[in-house]
Amino acid sequence: MQPADLPRVVITGVGLTSPNGDDLATYRANLLAGVSGVEEFEVRHVGRTLAGVCHFDALRHQKRRDVRRGTRAGSIAVYCAREALVDADLALDELARERVGVYIGTTEHGNVETENEIHSVAQHDFDLSFWSHHHNPRTVANSPAGEVTLNLALTGPAYCLGGACAAGNLGLIQGMQMLQLGEVDVALGGGVSESIHTFGIFASFRAQGALATHEDPARASRPFDLDRNGIVVAEGGCLFVLERLEDARARGARILAEVIGQHVNSDATDFVLPLAERQNDCMRAALNSAGMTPEDVDLVSTHATATTQGDIQECQAMRAVFGDAPGVHINNTKSYIGHAMGAAGALELAGNLPSFEDRVVHPTLNVERLDPECEMRGLVLERPRAVERVDTILNLSFGMLGINSAVVLRRP
Repeated sequence: MQPADLPRVVITGVGLTSPNGDDLATYRANLLAGVSGVEEFEVRHVGRTLAGVCHFDALRHQKRRDVRRGTRAGSIAVYCAREALVDADLALDELARERVGVYIGTTEHGNVETENEIHSVAQHDFDLSFWSHHHNPRTVANSPAGEVTLNLALTGPAYCLGGACAAGNLGLIQGMQMLQLGEVDVALGGGVSESIHTFGIFASFRAQGALATHEDPARASRPFDLDRNGIVVAEGGCLFVLERLEDARARGARILAEVIGQHVNSDATDFVLPLAERQNDCMRAALNSAGMTPEDVDLVSTHATATTQGDIQECQAMRAVFGDAPGVHINNTKSYIGHAMGAAGALELAGNLPSFEDRVVHPTLNVERLDPECEMRGLVLERPRAVERVDTILNLSFGMLGINSAVVLRRP
């Protein structure tokens, strides 16, 4: 369990862009309505494929010069940070900017810009005078967080956390911990992904036999389905405004959720293949840190990516943890938007937060033939389910190199 003397940390704002919505209200409405954000997408060297594409207006919070100079991940991060602060009713001019921290989870960063620059010099017989002098700041690992500080003139700690597809949870966890340590008074934590703008990720998944295809883009992402055939790559971002509970109450803030537990561990077995045993350990440790048992959980937001091994291993881990716990409901968001990589965990959590208020669980889409090895009590499929209560959420995110993360949240 977490030490009793640590400050309690709450979420007071959400800023996001996803393939099916650029604010929480739209995103949530589309999750309940079964609206997919997957579409056909042209990728250099790969051709026509499928992807989860965001359509937010980067110029809403940036000048054209800054968009050209910076990165797609940076633009996503700036958009999410600005929108989160507005959602939390926090005015920049009223903040002590040296006391605001920015903690952004990423899967990978710099591939997009590097691929573009190599393509550019290739058109000029590799004359490196055509290489951009913006290359270095664009590709350093802290770039998305740094672009947020430049845009918002924030002078507190700001950096990125490389956590593969668990990174969105890691950004949230880091923000919580820095608040508990007293290092900051407001934290922007979550994750971003620019993945669809690099051909390398599509080519790699295709070479692995793990890139989804389907004649209907909306049906391509199929976690738990027997006929799934791989991952739909998506971009997106979600940042949460985190504050200490006492500070949020003092300013009369709307509180969306309290972060009450977390855990991160590693499989230490394979570059890509997951391990149910370590995922099981991660879930149990997160619940223990929250002082909860599996029977206390109302909603589990799964990581399931629509790869056979990934889905099955995760379901094995969940069955071992929850058994026949009668009150737990299980869903998946990638079936709507694809896999947003470093942003996945944060976006998936955001889409479930409104369940605290409306007590409705959005379903997993595209499960026409449930894989028998993914059979679980409480799995919500195809249609939203009104439930008696949603007081606790367990948000799961796992990633390559065997990183596992779990965050527990409680209804305010």
